[in-house]
Amino acid sequence: MQAPPLSNFIGGRWVPSTGTRTIDVHNPATGQTIARTPLSVGADVDAAVAAATAAFPGWSETPPVVRARTMFTFKALLEAHAEEIARIVTTEHGKTLDESRGSVRRAIECVEVACGAPSMLMGDALENVGSGIDCTSMRQPIGVCAAIAPFNFPAMVPLWFLPFAVVSGNTFVLKPSEQVPLSQKKMFELLEQCDLPPGVVNLVHGGREVSEAICDHPGIRAVSFVGSTAVARAVYQRATHAGKRVQALGGAKNFIVVMPDADLDRSIPIISESFYGCAGERCLAGSILVPVGPVHAEARDRLVESARAMKVGDGMEAGVDMGPVISAAHRDRVLGFVERGAAEGAQLALDGRTRTLPKEGYFVGPSVFDAVTPAMTIGHEEIFGPVAAICPVERLEDVFTLMEAHPNANATSIFTSSGKAAREFAHRATASMVGVNIGVAAPMAYFPFGGARDSFFGDLKVHGRDAFEFYTDKKVTISRWF
Repeated sequence: MQAPPLSNFIGGRWVPSTGTRTIDVHNPATGQTIARTPLSVGADVDAAVAAATAAFPGWSETPPVVRARTMFTFKALLEAHAEEIARIVTTEHGKTLDESRGSVRRAIECVEVACGAPSMLMGDALENVGSGIDCTSMRQPIGVCAAIAPFNFPAMVPLWFLPFAVVSGNTFVLKPSEQVPLSQKKMFELLEQCDLPPGVVNLVHGGREVSEAICDHPGIRAVSFVGSTAVARAVYQRATHAGKRVQALGGAKNFIVVMPDADLDRSIPIISESFYGCAGERCLAGSILVPVGPVHAEARDRLVESARAMKVGDGMEAGVDMGPVISAAHRDRVLGFVERGAAEGAQLALDGRTRTLPKEGYFVGPSVFDAVTPAMTIGHEEIFGPVAAICPVERLEDVFTLMEAHPNANATSIFTSSGKAAREFAHRATASMVGVNIGVAAPMAYFPFGGARDSFFGDLKVHGRDAFEFYTDKKVTISRWF
């Protein structure tokens, strides 16, 4: 029998969507339907915002230490159910079980950092700013906040936002990606056990209509988004036009630089994982390998060897290095980039299309292109799949020329034994997240996460101190007593 559509979580209760349409959720490794996501409508967003608005006065007045305790409870529940959540992520997304476990660990670390809210929310004070006049600055929550989450990290990305917003005294509405709703459903079932008043956290399933309603809704004060550059820009423009604070994380074309003095024995496995981990479906994935000078041929050959040796299959199976991509449509999109790269003259050093792959599911073999130029489609567009493009240069200076010419600037890494080269690279890189002998330059939860240029729209980044800045307003009081 066909499974019933998932429910929304509004005002402390699981309620059916008022929308009449649904979308099937597939296990990407098998193609089987595992759930049905309702395509909610504006009325569902209205109901969630109304519940969050009603809950805000009481929750905002709740002492920060009490709000933090709810997140301590949430963290403990996430720890207890971490393996279950990881298996749900692999089932709905396709990444390997170890990759899912790592993403759940990162999610828990965000909640852990949010638990420090009583210290992070403290204000400032100075007496005698004038004769007999004192001044204080206090952080106050801003109201109802919302997040529009992507498909690629269904357990982790929502927790970049929700715990920080809630512990700061705000109420929250989350829209999961319609392709991966099950892990977020599980997390909301855990949130039900955290003594949160009804309406503090709400979940509304849906597609574009829900996202647009969130951007436009006059009752929502702040919006967080993660997705492609085109949609991030549209969300930023639409939501700021409606008077909201916005942090919108967009696409990437991440350069991975290999210097002639790099330790290739250690570096190539890290670089390979950067390109092909999570099937390349992450905003910090390596996109373009830039070997400098004489290291080109060896770096290329070793990357090809590493990619060829990868085991592609169901992420639930032991020994699998790379799972499927999210959908049949995305599989076809990635294969289209491989065809276009070959047609535009790039050298196909490893053709993933010739790989023997499981017959069921949405699998793509890892590919490697050499002699890629920035003018080629695969040299400038985000593929979001297991395709490595190699663009050799002669000098480190040429690397900066490549970076400065590209509109995206999310993350980048250099592999080198030279402190001088590493320091210059970190200083001059256009991206906001820089790795030195690190393949995936993902900041920990207590540092800011976010790119620059067309990879990020807004002022305050994700998690760390920036999160507490984003979710609060600073009220200054100047007082004199006669």
